Amino acid sequence: MSKMIYILNGPNLNLLGKREPEIYGHDTLADVETNCAEAGKRPGLSVKLLQSNHEGELVEMIHDARENAAGIIINPAAYSHTSVAILDALNTFEGPVLEVHISNIHKREAFRHHSYVSARADGVIAGFGVNGYALAMQHMGTLLA
Repeated sequence: MSKMIYILNGPNLNLLGKREPEIYGHDTLADVETNCAEAGKRPGLSVKLLQSNHEGELVEMIHDARENAAGIIINPAAYSHTSVAILDALNTFEGPVLEVHISNIHKREAFRHHSYVSARADGVIAGFGVNGYALAMQHMGTLLA
């Protein structure tokens, strides 16, 4: 039986592939889901990809993951830099958490250099484009082996 991994995406990632392609590329969240499902096959992981523009909905998704997921991969987007609520919710999750950023947040505006989520994350991948999600799936397989 495969282990479920929740892939949670924050605000504006529903526009992935359309919004600022010079920063975020042309792939969509559907492409990310396909790539992650493929990356999860070998280590026996399945994926549930979710996205919300609303902080409270992301908190609810994390709460749902407590009962239904072995691990969380999260791209909190702008909430990385502002949301103690998402950090607190992640702190209630007992499995591994990996944080993904499509762009290298450390090469961008200074306010993007700090992520509250990183305080809980077991690893952070930044600057690898959407390939970062598949890398996170591979590492999740190692963490859950």
